[in-house]
Amino acid sequence: MIKQQLKQALLSSGVLRLAGRLHGKGAAILMYHSVLEDPGSVADSLGGMIHPRPIFEGQMELLAREFHPVSLDQVGRFVSGEEELPERAVVVTFDDGYADNFEMAMPILDRLGVPAAFYVTVDCVESRRLPWPSRLRYSFRKTARKEWKGEAAKVWNLGSEREREAAYLAACDRVAMLAGAEQERVVSHIEFDLGTMLPAESGDLMMNWGQVRGLAQGGHIVGSHTMTHPNLAHVGVEDARRELVESKRRMEAHINAKVVHFSYPCPALFPNWNEQTTEESQRAGYETAVTTSSGLARRNDNPLALKRVRPSKTVDGLRWNLETAFAGREV
Repeated sequence: MIKQQLKQALLSSGVLRLAGRLHGKGAAILMYHSVLEDPGSVADSLGGMIHPRPIFEGQMELLAREFHPVSLDQVGRFVSGEEELPERAVVVTFDDGYADNFEMAMPILDRLGVPAAFYVTVDCVESRRLPWPSRLRYSFRKTARKEWKGEAAKVWNLGSEREREAAYLAACDRVAMLAGAEQERVVSHIEFDLGTMLPAESGDLMMNWGQVRGLAQGGHIVGSHTMTHPNLAHVGVEDARRELVESKRRMEAHINAKVVHFSYPCPALFPNWNEQTTEESQRAGYETAVTTSSGLARRNDNPLALKRVRPSKTVDGLRWNLETAFAGREV
């Protein structure tokens, strides 16, 4: 309670806005995933990355009222020195490619005139399957097994929620270093070992290509989030190239437009990008790429390693995160 009162006092004082002006212009690129009326209905698969629709709508209203929503194209030109941005510029981005991005988020964004960028995991759209972290989360949470044998024959107890989460995170660390067919082989093997897998209808949570095209036709940016959602900084260079190039090629064929924006998946491990991945992104033909590193996008930043800001799960929390980010604090 006291902490919240202090935050509110700082926001009301104008000190943070003054500090933001002193730090110079930059853009806060917000990172979202999913927007649903009832996040609890799929919490065992998507986890805590869902925003309730009323909260998301309130956050977008805040952006339209107190900040300056801009497009990712504008930010790309800004960091390259080709264009100026308004003060307190904010970009909305979504990772993974969930159907609610089209069905729930886009109508809110369009009503308020807020442009957004949507990054699609191509294999999840084509195969009608959730990204592998969601598949594993469901299996570890729902399994009736009391233990699981992980890498190097290590046995993980699954008796408590805490133990299941630890085992799940260990599995994610392993799978994040895999891509393509090998990744699918290992994920399927873990699901088999646990005796539990997501119902097939969970694939309806992903967009189809018609919805992806609808986002682009509605004036929003559509970008790549790889083919199979690995951590590109932890896979071999050939796998990284395939994830970058093939996802771009397939998306362009389906939406009949150039795909020049990319988002690095961060399923597990750190970092999720490095100098080699930025070079490979450029070689593949991308003009911008966003990371999960915290901070603003500023003039002369590498456009293929743009930082982002986490939005929080409340309207006041988003206001605080944005004001402190513009004031120079990492969020």
